[in-house]
Amino acid sequence: MKAARLHDYAEGRLRLDEVATPTVTGPHDVIVRIGGAGVCRTDLHVIESVWKETLQPRLPYTLGHENAGWVEEIGSAVTTVRPGDAVILHPLVTCGVCAGCRRGEDMYCANSSFPGLNADGGFAEYIRTNERAVIRLAEHLEPREVAPFADAGITAYRAVKKAASQLTAGTRCVVIGAGGLGHIGIQCLKALCPAEVVVVDTSDEALKLAEELGADHTVDATDDPVAQVRDLSGGAGVEAVIDFVGEHGTTEQGPAMLTQGGTYYVVGYGGRVDLAALQIIFNEINVVGNLVGNYTELCELMALAAAGKVRLHTQYYSLDQVNEALDDLSRGRVRGRAVLVP
Repeated sequence: MKAARLHDYAEGRLRLDEVATPTVTGPHDVIVRIGGAGVCRTDLHVIESVWKETLQPRLPYTLGHENAGWVEEIGSAVTTVRPGDAVILHPLVTCGVCAGCRRGEDMYCANSSFPGLNADGGFAEYIRTNERAVIRLAEHLEPREVAPFADAGITAYRAVKKAASQLTAGTRCVVIGAGGLGHIGIQCLKALCPAEVVVVDTSDEALKLAEELGADHTVDATDDPVAQVRDLSGGAGVEAVIDFVGEHGTTEQGPAMLTQGGTYYVVGYGGRVDLAALQIIFNEINVVGNLVGNYTELCELMALAAAGKVRLHTQYYSLDQVNEALDDLSRGRVRGRAVLVP
């Protein structure tokens, strides 16, 4: 089969190789024929060697961690899916018996593999996962339409779900970044809570998309976004900020937008969150990290997608165009999410 693989960090791009098609090797294995694989900024970071020391993958390997498709083959113990089923894959292959798994937090699995990051992923025609990772799609959902929900979607949903539990009528939530994750987060906020949604971005096109998706206010981040947000709240600040950028100054701006008792949810990464202890204490603010999401949260998100309450804006590329897709993403030419279709 064809697979887009990273051979050398210095090369800065992927090569399209002919490799062996994965096969069932264990009773709980599931082989999925890829119908769509999301192209994520994390893929750029992998190629740039940002994750090299943390994940230590063996090169060459196949990228792609946002995957959906059709079940091709199943192991002898698999009972919940069968060949031909359309499915989306939770990004981790987990063991099910460690403390993290028994708590229902798949991202905490002590014995996991992460296809596309430290194992062969979905920038290919087929992928091997396990039964714990697959979720059957509603009949009217196509794999290529939903693939980025597997990471970008549940990452946004997890942060929004945490925030929504604290956001009552009359409160405000700022979304920093209306790109691939942020445009999902806006829709999740509108679906889960009554808070006013304020979207901050440097891109006019991203702000226009935010308005189309139901944002109550938009703020041009090129002109003192902290002051603009505080003006919208009468000077008091907002109850929650969800930062989908996490760099280029947003880690200073986000906390500065909060009212007393507010919460800063960190989703994007690349920068640093440096807060004076006095600022945290006097304002009694919270800083909350968000690590992708668990299987149950992906199920909940797919229920919202099936109901038409959350949808992706996508640009499609063939597998042969993988480097073009990565370049478009790097240069800010992707509106929403890029998806590879083998």
